[in-house]
Amino acid sequence: MATPHEPKQDRSRATRQRLLEATIDCLAEMGWAAATVAVVAERAGVSRGAAQHHFPTREDLITAAVEYMFHSRSGQSVPDAATLARLGSGLARTEAVVAGLVESYTSPLFKAAVQVWTHAAADPVLRERIVPLEARLGRASHRRAVEALGVDDSDPVTHHLVQATLDLARGLGLADLLTDDSARRGLIVRQWAATLQAALHERRGVGSASATTTPADARTVHTGCERPPSNSVRS
Repeated sequence: MATPHEPKQDRSRATRQRLLEATIDCLAEMGWAAATVAVVAERAGVSRGAAQHHFPTREDLITAAVEYMFHSRSGQSVPDAATLARLGSGLARTEAVVAGLVESYTSPLFKAAVQVWTHAAADPVLRERIVPLEARLGRASHRRAVEALGVDDSDPVTHHLVQATLDLARGLGLADLLTDDSARRGLIVRQWAATLQAALHERRGVGSASATTTPADARTVHTGCERPPSNSVRS
């Protein structure tokens, strides 16, 4: 907590952060209806007036909290660079990336985001604020997954494999909202990681073949055989 000796700007920044974190906690634990400005302010340890000084309306508070969640969730989604470097480029790395993505969708941040999505679906004003933020998060999550997996996203199949991984992670996160789904989730993560690793390995092979073959060889790669010459002897 800020002390009276801290600069006013630092105290203001600390108050704002406490309000945003309290908003996320309230949304994740109590749901949309209970996450009022008064409840959030009490949880953050500030007055309602101080909360409204930073965020004049509830929509302003929720939007800022979603922006805060955007930065927090994108930073949680994949293992750090040092961990990835230790894992190399095999199945262990792919499984670590898939597990990290899935776990990011079972965190309190995701549970809070679901509350906002659900309300925004029926509130055009809130939806107009939230959709661009979630689109940015989606693009950032995809980019981080591509970098963590070390794959070429310009390949359409690879792009769709990465997106399928993110969609799977989101679905497993939703399945965890009502009951503890960790045991089944762990099995699915391992199976999908093995499937993904095999598919990405195949795409790397296709990319290498395309880069090294001549046009005539490329036809052989794509068709597997060539048509007999027109003057071939028929039996």
